[in-house]
Amino acid sequence: MGVSGSGKSTVGRALAAELGVEYAEGDDFHPQANIAKMAAGIPLDDADRAPWLDTVAAWMGEHTRRGGVVTCSALKRAYRDRLRAAAPDAFFLHLAASHEELAHRMTDRTGHFMPSSLLDSQLAALEPLAGDERGTTVDATRDPAELARETSAVLHAL
Repeated sequence: MGVSGSGKSTVGRALAAELGVEYAEGDDFHPQANIAKMAAGIPLDDADRAPWLDTVAAWMGEHTRRGGVVTCSALKRAYRDRLRAAAPDAFFLHLAASHEELAHRMTDRTGHFMPSSLLDSQLAALEPLAGDERGTTVDATRDPAELARETSAVLHAL
């Protein structure tokens, strides 16, 4: 989980490979209307996100027994609660970085629909993991392979 540019896709793919489980890109679950809205620089609201979150949650529920890694911004506690309803044992890895780092990453990447102009709205909506949520927050500037190995070890210890 995390805002755009935090490295969710890169770390997610590395973690899925480390765990030997299926990976799903959360952006692929967005309806075309959401992608068009974000590409136009318009932030999504809760109503826009609801069907997307339900699709991500369904994927998570289908992968509860065999495991899986899916990327999802999961910016708000209510969103994570919605995901946990389908996968109660979900573990959230929050990739956190400074505004400057995130803006740099978003400006440098190509081929993504999310413009850097939406970074501030995402950071404003972000509710970090609470102490009672199953997960951890990590520094997104660290090596993705290292983060994947460490997270795998944490998950195996659970």
